[in-house]
Amino acid sequence: MTAASHLLVPENHLWYAIQTRYRFEKKVTTQLQRKGIETFLPVLEQIHHWSDREKRVNTLLFSGYTFARINPSSWSRMDLLRTVGVIGLIAFAGQVIPIPAKQIDDLQMLLSQKVPCALRAFLKIGQRVRIRGGCLDGLEGILDERGEKNLVISVDSIQRSVAMRIEGYELELI
Repeated sequence: MTAASHLLVPENHLWYAIQTRYRFEKKVTTQLQRKGIETFLPVLEQIHHWSDREKRVNTLLFSGYTFARINPSSWSRMDLLRTVGVIGLIAFAGQVIPIPAKQIDDLQMLLSQKVPCALRAFLKIGQRVRIRGGCLDGLEGILDERGEKNLVISVDSIQRSVAMRIEGYELELI
């Protein structure tokens, strides 16, 4: 399964986080795609080690979540909520909050380049920076210098973050 379905979508379509039942992320994503909705299910390829072998395993980056890009003025919220495995849309104070397209684009770029990364605690501290040059040019995140220098990309609405080592990358403050 691919991490994203790339369709030509008008700009009035916005990204939303969808909370799913335990182990229903792929099923929900597939069902939404069948309904013609653009989705993004962030999958991280990892190497698992056993005493006798190694194996590449795809693991979900954000367990319990998938993302959908929809036009909020024309979609049926009930149709989405009736999808088997959907718990609901991520909302604050009863208001469904869209995810900035830049956050989804940055995650898609990071995962497509297969740069080693790991989940991090959600951060709101630190400086926002942008990578200049190389295969990750334009990638934005929060600079985290606990031990090694890391760039943390956050998805605010689900309060999840991904960190990658950025030694050797040129950074600029945003």
